[in-house]
Amino acid sequence: MKQFWAFVNKEFLHIFRDRQTILILLLMPVVQVLLFGFAITTDIQNSSVVALDECQTAESRALLKEIESGRYFDIVQYIESDRDIDAIFKKGKVKIAIVIPQDWSRRIGAGQEAPLQLIVDASNPNEASILTGYLQGIAAQFAGLEPVLDVETRMLYNPQLKSAYTFVPGVIGLVLMLICTLMTSVSIVREKETGTMEVLLVSPSKPLYIIFSKTIPYFVIALINIVTIILLSMFVFGVPIQGSIALLFGVSITYIFASLALGLLISTVSSTQQIAMIISLMGLMLPTVLLAGLLFPIENMPMPLQWVSKIVPATWFIDMTKAIMIKGLGIGLIWKQWLILLGMTVLFIGISVSRFKIRLS
Repeated sequence: MKQFWAFVNKEFLHIFRDRQTILILLLMPVVQVLLFGFAITTDIQNSSVVALDECQTAESRALLKEIESGRYFDIVQYIESDRDIDAIFKKGKVKIAIVIPQDWSRRIGAGQEAPLQLIVDASNPNEASILTGYLQGIAAQFAGLEPVLDVETRMLYNPQLKSAYTFVPGVIGLVLMLICTLMTSVSIVREKETGTMEVLLVSPSKPLYIIFSKTIPYFVIALINIVTIILLSMFVFGVPIQGSIALLFGVSITYIFASLALGLLISTVSSTQQIAMIISLMGLMLPTVLLAGLLFPIENMPMPLQWVSKIVPATWFIDMTKAIMIKGLGIGLIWKQWLILLGMTVLFIGISVSRFKIRLS
């Protein structure tokens, strides 16, 4: 066992000598969280709008002022004719145009139906739907229109509709997959390429001890990154942890083991570092981003892709992380997902160990 920890110490020293690598491993999670939080956001804010006020009354001007006073819209231009709308849309800088008819104020005063025309660039259907909903809500509230049916809407778990609640669990899964899988596979293949793996294998230690000793540093770095991401999400983006922190770390450790085992497995089928990187990035990173629910809801995907998503470990990890952090669920409601992830981990470790015995005996 003393020899095993000597190899672990060697791996730590090897990593810390490469300052660029350690800098990337520790700063990358911070950069990704900030990037997803401030740049890649699903929140609609400061959307450019043009307005055509054919009514020209105090009420119509007050409506436009109300629209612009919020954080959702900026009226960038007041146009004189609806003929200008098409040309403005073709420039691509404006997503929506508001047209207030001439008799709008009169109809409002008479308690009649007062149509407000919204012309929307629907090249992005989701964005167009959100923008339309925001404007309809503002206009209805301004006019004091009472619907026939009084509908009360309650937003559970994320009443402010913050996109950070969605991306933080996904970023944890993405970062852990990148560090544990990619770095582990490349590290082992590099030893093979340089011929130092054979030197290590002739030492008195068992081959498996040598292999697993190379994963310990990335396990420690992964734990540091989990803490970093959680602290950023709590204190920068205001994402609370409603559930048990111990349960969150338990789930994360299981996912780390699964990712490390995948890295070992990739190293057994890769002859060069480039091949290991391609398999890790194309075979694991893209499915994690596209199929694990990080960017797109799984239930909206075609059925074949939904089945593929079930064999992606990040799918189960992200699902459990959201349940713990956002919904505050306990082990009683996520044990099935945890059991599936644990089964994947055991399977990956078993395959990796058997292949290393074959290749390295």
